Amino acid sequence: MDKIAMKTPLVEMDGDEMTRILWKLIKEELILPFVDLKTEYYDLGLEKRNETDDQITVDSALAAKKYGVAVKCATITPNAARVKEYNLKEMWKSPNGTIRAILDGTVFRAPIIVKGIEPNVRTWKKPITIARHAYGDVYKAAEMKIPGAGKAELVFTDENGNETRELIHNFKGSGVLQGMHNLTSSIESFARSCFAYALDTKQDLWFATKDTISKKYDHTFKDIMQEIFDAEYADKFKEAGITYFYTLIDDAVARVMKSEGGYIWACKNYDGDVMSDMISSAFGSLAMMTSVLVSPDGCYEYEAAHGTVQRHYYKHLQGEETSTNSVATIFAWSGALRKRGELDNLPDLMAFADKLEAATIATIEEGKMTKDLALITTLENVTVLNSADFIRAIRGKL
Repeated sequence: MDKIAMKTPLVEMDGDEMTRILWKLIKEELILPFVDLKTEYYDLGLEKRNETDDQITVDSALAAKKYGVAVKCATITPNAARVKEYNLKEMWKSPNGTIRAILDGTVFRAPIIVKGIEPNVRTWKKPITIARHAYGDVYKAAEMKIPGAGKAELVFTDENGNETRELIHNFKGSGVLQGMHNLTSSIESFARSCFAYALDTKQDLWFATKDTISKKYDHTFKDIMQEIFDAEYADKFKEAGITYFYTLIDDAVARVMKSEGGYIWACKNYDGDVMSDMISSAFGSLAMMTSVLVSPDGCYEYEAAHGTVQRHYYKHLQGEETSTNSVATIFAWSGALRKRGELDNLPDLMAFADKLEAATIATIEEGKMTKDLALITTLENVTVLNSADFIRAIRGKL
């Protein structure tokens, strides 16, 4: 059989622990036999990041900007225990955060729907995609414990030394306070990424904040989204037959729980963090979620939504059998291959990506699955497969 040809390389970002094991298996069993794979390879395993003082992460992100499409394995974000375990020079930052900042991207996460893994919300029939703004808010907040009575103020000093002050609170006793910020440029990038992705996937777009309470911070998000939509995207949305609307976050939650799905729900950073976990859990599993980082200038980085599956990796090192779900990582590869085919006008590569996803879903719907899915499926008489045999079963179907 002739292998499917590629024109432009994918940027391939390898990762850590059990997902690194799955990464190699997926390539060997599901991609290399069928595709003449071209990649620019970056090893983002923790040892290599440490060896290069994390320069390899920066290089991989710049390569993603150059080539437009990347696929990333799950990586460790080290804590104090990992610094000791891996004898690190320092506690390196999250690779996802570094890549996100360089690409100026927005993260889109959506559940993978299969028969037998039923959503906990009975009205949901189609995937709900969460678009999470990935800068600022509580993740870059300054915090302070207040020991006793006193006055707290927000103070902004411009380049000429002029001060603007806003009273936060007159404390009568001890307490705590937090200062959050965001950037107009980052909110604008978030808006354009959301509108572009909605057009790309032909889905309605919702955006929700709490502007009735946060009349400056949240209201700025609302205003920027609306201004950019009206100026740049309203006609395109009309032509595509899709809609954009704004609502309060509490109204959005109520609507989501009664909807049938099939739209993009755009959220600020913290809201998106929380709601993506809620959506993934209610649809079944984080291991059954796609995740793609989209930049406003059209770069795409596909990854699994979950971590490195540390517990399974330690079992693997001890020679024990694991049953690790590889679906999200397979869909990261299929998403990247499809986008590469779309950008390079390679219908065979796009069709292969579709078939890889169809084979993965068909394998599960036939009752062949990993242990995590067997515990929640409504299918009867299922076969629980180990990590490698599940991938080989998909290979057979493919």
